[in-house]
Amino acid sequence: MCTGAFALAQAGLLDGRRATTHWAHADALAHEHPLVSVDAGALYIDEGEVLTSAGLAAGLDMCLYLVGRDHGQAVAIQRARHMVTPLHRAGGQAQFIPVGVTGPDDELATVTAWASGNLHRPITVADLARQGVMSSRTLHRAFQSRLRMSPRAWLIQQRLRAACTLLEDGAITIDEIARRTGLGTATNLRAHFQRAFATTPTAYRRAFTP
Repeated sequence: MCTGAFALAQAGLLDGRRATTHWAHADALAHEHPLVSVDAGALYIDEGEVLTSAGLAAGLDMCLYLVGRDHGQAVAIQRARHMVTPLHRAGGQAQFIPVGVTGPDDELATVTAWASGNLHRPITVADLARQGVMSSRTLHRAFQSRLRMSPRAWLIQQRLRAACTLLEDGAITIDEIARRTGLGTATNLRAHFQRAFATTPTAYRRAFTP
C-alpha cells in the first residue's frame, strides 16, 4: 500500500511490472527504479502475484477488491457496508488528488465549483473551458496537471459520486438519479457504474440502505 511499493521495488519484485504508489511519490519511484513501469494515476494495480496501491483510501479499495476477487462481489459490498466506507473503486480509476491541490486561487477552482453545482445539466468540455475563460486545450492540460485526469473523466467521476449519495435514499428511482446527475438514462448510469465500481446501482443501493 502507498509507499510500500518502494520496499517491493527495492526487493526487485516490481522489475518489469506495472506499479503505482501515492501520486506525490510516483515520480521518485519511477526515478529510483527505472525497471518499474509506474502508473501515477491508478488507484491500485493487480499484477497477479504482486499488487500495489496509492494512498490509504486506495489501499482499502485494493483490499475490498481482493475480497471480491476471492469471495465474490456480494461479500465485498457487505464488507464495505460494515466498514462504513463507500463501495470500492476499480483500480483503473484515477487517483483523487486532494482538494487542497486545487485551492481557491487555482485556475480550476471556478470550473470545478460551477460543474459540481450543475451536474444535472448536460456539460461539455467547451462549457467548462468557458467557465475558466480558457481554451479547451488549455483546460485539458490544466486538468491533467492538477488532477491527473481529463475534464470528461473528472466530470463522470463527480456524477458517479453524486449518484452514490442519491442511491442511499431508497425513495429516489434509478431513472431520477440518472436525470439529476446528468447521466441521462438509467442504462447510461448502469454502464458507467459497472465500469467504475464493478457492480450495479441496484446492488449498491441494497448494500447501503437500511
